[in-house]
Amino acid sequence: MNKNRHISKEKSFEFAIRVVHLARYLQHEKKEFVLSKQVLRSGTSIGANIEEARAGESRKDFKSKMSIASKEARETLYWLKLLKQTEYLEQRMADSLIRDCEELVSLLTSIVKTTAMVSNT
Repeated sequence: MNKNRHISKEKSFEFAIRVVHLARYLQHEKKEFVLSKQVLRSGTSIGANIEEARAGESRKDFKSKMSIASKEARETLYWLKLLKQTEYLEQRMADSLIRDCEELVSLLTSIVKTTAMVSNT
């Protein structure tokens, strides 16, 4: 499980960097400010919640923060799909971001489920 925690920390930080660049692109090139702020907020919140989870005071606190990170990742996935379908993003760019976000969702879901199973034993 520690390996997944480390991977989630690294992947979420790299993803957040891409999201910051995406928001900048949307605001400067596409003059889109509402959706760009939404995806920026949720996309950078994933890693922030993972960091908070790593400093959790208990297993329950850790699970709670990781659950929030998972929810933020799912929200980000929604915004990315919306940006793709409304043609604010080129398909190639959108597909790459969506793929990375789906990977984060899967990883975080796995961590939350594993933590829940360990807590129940």
